[in-house]
Amino acid sequence: MTSTGRSTSRNPGAILPIEPQSRKKGGIASDRRRLGGATSPPVQAEGSSAGQLDQIKVIPRLGIVVPCFNEEEVLPETSRRLVELLETLMVDGRVANDSQVVFIDDGSRDGTWELIESLASADHRIGGIKLSRNRGHQNALLAGLYTYDADVLLSVDADLQDDIGVIPEMLQAYARGAQVVYGVRNDRSSDGLFKRATAQGFYRLMSALGAESVYNHADFRLMSRRAVDALKSFREVNLFLRGLVPLIGFSSAIVYYTRSERLAGESKYPLRKMLALALDAVTSFSVAPLRLITAMGFLVFLLSAGMVLWTVWVKLFTDRAVPGWASTLLPIYLLGGIQILCIGVLGEYLGKVYQETKARPRYIIEKHI
Repeated sequence: MTSTGRSTSRNPGAILPIEPQSRKKGGIASDRRRLGGATSPPVQAEGSSAGQLDQIKVIPRLGIVVPCFNEEEVLPETSRRLVELLETLMVDGRVANDSQVVFIDDGSRDGTWELIESLASADHRIGGIKLSRNRGHQNALLAGLYTYDADVLLSVDADLQDDIGVIPEMLQAYARGAQVVYGVRNDRSSDGLFKRATAQGFYRLMSALGAESVYNHADFRLMSRRAVDALKSFREVNLFLRGLVPLIGFSSAIVYYTRSERLAGESKYPLRKMLALALDAVTSFSVAPLRLITAMGFLVFLLSAGMVLWTVWVKLFTDRAVPGWASTLLPIYLLGGIQILCIGVLGEYLGKVYQETKARPRYIIEKHI
C-alpha cells in the first residue's frame, strides 16, 4: 500500500505521490467523485432567497488533514473521533461518501507511521502521508493540503484540543460562500498564565508591526480547493500559514470554539519552537525591525552629536573638564551593544533571503496510503 513519489510542476518544491493501485477510488490524489460530489460551494447572489439556496444540492468532498509528530499515544482516540464525525457528516448528506481523514507523519521517531498504516488498512476513510524527514508542523500541514484532492480541506492538530464539534458549522459557512473559515478560540482559560500572556502579546505585536493575522487563531481552519490553489502561488520557504492565508483575500468567516486540554502525550510546541515560529512570523511579514534599526541609528547619531557639542563646550568654556574612564567606556559599551543588536537583526533577514534563494523543496513525500 505504499509508493514512491514523483515531481510535478503543479506544486513546485514538493514531491507528490503516485496514486496507489489498491485505492484508486476515493483515495489520495484521485480525481474521481462519487454521485453528489462538487467542486465549488453555492454562493448566494444578491437578492436570492434562502429557499433558492436550499434547492442547490452540493455535496463537497471533505479532506481532514492532521499533521502528526510522535503522536502514537493520542492517535487511536483521535482517529476514532474524527471517523465518527466524518460518518455523521456523510449520513447527514453534508459531505461526499469518499471524504477522508488524512494523517501526515512529519518524520516521527515513535510508532506513529506504523499506527497510521494499521488504521488505514482497517478503514478506507483513513489515509496517510509519510514525509521523508521531519520538516516541521507548517510544512507537514502544507503537504497534506497540497497533496490530497478534495473540494474542501480542513486542518486540525492531532491532539484534538480544537473542538471538532464546530466542523459542521464551518461547513455551513463554506456553503454560504466563505472560501476560508477560521476556527478562533473564544478564550484562553485552558492555557497557563505564561502561555496566555505570551500568545496575546504575540498577536498584539504582529498587529503593531502591520502583519495581518486573525486574533487567537492557530491552524484550525477550513479552506476551499480554490483557496488552496491560490495558496500555492506563495512560494515562501519560511512558512507562517496564519499570516499567509489572510493574504489570499477571498471571502472568509469565523467560527468560535472553546479549546480543551490535550488528550494524551505532551505538547509539540515547547517554548523554543514557539519563539522560532514567532521569529519567522515577524521577519516574514514585516520590515519594521529594519526600520527600527534606522530610527535607532538616527537617534544614536543625535545623542552622539549632542555629546560632542557638550564636550567641546565644557573644554572651552569651563574648568570642569576632568578626564575619566566613565565618559570613555560608557559610550563604547552603548554603541557596541547597539551595533551587535543591529547586526543580529540584519543577519536574521539575510538568513531568510539565503533560505528563499536556495529554493529547496519544502517537503519530500516518502510514502502514502
